[in-house]
Amino acid sequence: MERVLKCVRCGKTYDVFSSKTRCDCGGLLEVSLQCTLSPNLKDEFLKRRMSLEPYNESGVWRYREFVLDIEPNSIVTLPEGRTNLYKKVVDGMEVYFKHEGENPTGSFKDRGMTVGVSVAKKLGFKITACASTGNTSASLASYSAHAGLKSVVFVPKGKVALGKLSQALAYGANVLEISGDFDYAMKLVQEASSEYKLYLLNSLNPLRLEGQKTIIINTLEELGWVVPDWIIVPGGNLGNTSAFGKALKELFEFKFIDKVPRLAVIQAEGASPFYRAFKSGFKEFEPMKAETIATAIRIGNPVNYEKAVKSIEFTQGVVESVSDLEILEAKRDIDNLGIGCEPSSASTLAGLRKLRKSGVIKSSDFVVMILTGNLLKDPDTSINLHTGNIKDVKSRSRFFEIETLKDLEDALKKIVLEGE
Repeated sequence: MERVLKCVRCGKTYDVFSSKTRCDCGGLLEVSLQCTLSPNLKDEFLKRRMSLEPYNESGVWRYREFVLDIEPNSIVTLPEGRTNLYKKVVDGMEVYFKHEGENPTGSFKDRGMTVGVSVAKKLGFKITACASTGNTSASLASYSAHAGLKSVVFVPKGKVALGKLSQALAYGANVLEISGDFDYAMKLVQEASSEYKLYLLNSLNPLRLEGQKTIIINTLEELGWVVPDWIIVPGGNLGNTSAFGKALKELFEFKFIDKVPRLAVIQAEGASPFYRAFKSGFKEFEPMKAETIATAIRIGNPVNYEKAVKSIEFTQGVVESVSDLEILEAKRDIDNLGIGCEPSSASTLAGLRKLRKSGVIKSSDFVVMILTGNLLKDPDTSINLHTGNIKDVKSRSRFFEIETLKDLEDALKKIVLEGE
């Protein structure tokens, strides 16, 4: 099956395994399928679920016709992509949560990293690299270790949740803590990758995004190919936004779906350059100094901006921003559903609430929200949130310090009375 890398700006093409991340003109590259895929593949996708082959157990490589042609012995899989879709009622509205935090390293990044590290292995690279707010570094380090490759991760000093940093270190990554923000770390890793022949695996890498497309394919399959009205996703570096739009375009063109859901991309107010550009009709884009409690989307200059604009335009989507307070209230409520997520994931529910209030989304709409990271990625925020230590957010959990039997008796009485 033929694939090429194609510039989204000038249309120039390159070999799909060229290891390029940008066109000579400076434009972003994406994988272009030079073929037609039959909707009959839906049956084959389901049959592969019964296989014991690791690449068929993967919720990425099971859809390989949409992902990449690569020999099985090059595939590095844990396996990933076997995540659940939860049907819940929130604020009186029936919604779905697709929980990508259930991937092996706890985030959606594993779907892209299985592809990226497999390609690095095939091409003979010895070292992989990324800049990261946390999740990418954890995933890169894990998959690289499985492939027998070294990994180098650039992280902004003091800006990565310890749960994520501990993963990267545990999996053997070489961690370079940079005095600067994520966007500066991203600049440095691009320069270093070019000079030292490191295989760059940020979402600037178009092959990594082919793996992230499977979030959409997997979700639609779990819905019996019934297409929702809305798919809501957090927006940081805009890799998922780009991948989702591409996936929906291909599925529609190949007649796997008969309509296209609208994308709603939600950014934190303190890291919302894409939202600001959307408000200008994408006539203006200006990077910003990012600051938000949602560390995974604390990005002020998203590298996938060009592709993300195409995704919003194709799906007639919207971009919204929400405050940290709204994110934390939404996280509290998702956690209390027994699902749980890291703060950036909760921007989806916060965004739904804001879009419902403005009338953009109706209570009768069919909505799927993507939860991108696991609850344990940021344990400090979770503990502070649910012990009542975050100002202006009321905890629904109870935390009691027990020093005497009287304290224990009083606590149990309160718990029993509140449960009646």
